Order: sequence, then structure tokens, then C-alpha cells
Amino acid sequence: MLLLLVNISIFVQLKIQGIMNSMQNANDERHYMVLTASIVIGFAGIFLRFAGEAPYWSWISNVVLVLGIIVALKGVFAILK
Repeated sequence: MLLLLVNISIFVQLKIQGIMNSMQNANDERHYMVLTASIVIGFAGIFLRFAGEAPYWSWISNVVLVLGIIVALKGVFAILK
């Protein structure tokens, strides 16, 4: 019985340490820098969409916007990891 209580205590301590490590990872400053960069890239794509009427502006804006989305998803999944 004592061995079972010791094992449960160790398991709980390891679980708490894992949660603390996860919280420190989520609060890491570089994640938010990546998200800020993705927002700037997205705004650049939106600006290019309204910058001109030529067809190539539309293609360029779509590519920039998709790059912003990919960078944002990378940042979000890094936080969730």
C-alpha cells in the first residue's frame, strides 16, 4: 500500500513538472514574435490586394497572404506543443 502511494506521489510530481514546462514553453517570447511577424506579413498581403488593379498584384497578394497564414499556424502549433 505504501509503495502504491509513493508511486502515485511520484506520478503527480512528474505531471506537475510537465505542466510547468509546458506553461514556460507557451509563454516563450519567440512564439509571440513569430505571431507578430505573421500579422505583419498578412497586413502586407492585404495591402497588396488593394494596391493595384493589375492581375499580378492579385497573385502576389495571395501568395503573401498564404505565407502569413502558414507562419501564423506554425506559431500557434508551437505554442500548443
